[in-house]
Amino acid sequence: QVQLVESGGGLVQAGGSLRLSCAASGRTFSSYAMGWFRQAPGKEREFVAAIRGNGRTTYYADSVKGRFTISRDNAKNTVYLRMNSLKPEDTAVYSCAAAPTLSSTYYYNENTYSYWGQGTQVTVSS
Repeated sequence: QVQLVESGGGLVQAGGSLRLSCAASGRTFSSYAMGWFRQAPGKEREFVAAIRGNGRTTYYADSVKGRFTISRDNAKNTVYLRMNSLKPEDTAVYSCAAAPTLSSTYYYNENTYSYWGQGTQVTVSS
């Protein structure tokens, strides 16, 4: 069982930056791939970024590539999402998720992930 708690969301102006954190419980954090997803009002949840357990491989949605960076600190059981050059369309509830295994084909599929946090709101004003 893995419990995930996100933090770091808030209100920011377009062009600004935020760093989200996701703290995980458990002793086997490094064995889990981690992902970030987001859901805007009235829209389906969508993949944002993912990182393998050893931190060496990352994946990004095209919409955030070059602006967002996912990273992890296995000593702190924490995964991060650094978001730069934020746009109003990035406004959403951002959730982190943990997957015991991560396919290079289905890393973007929410069904790959077994554990989810409650989410943190990110609002980008124009």
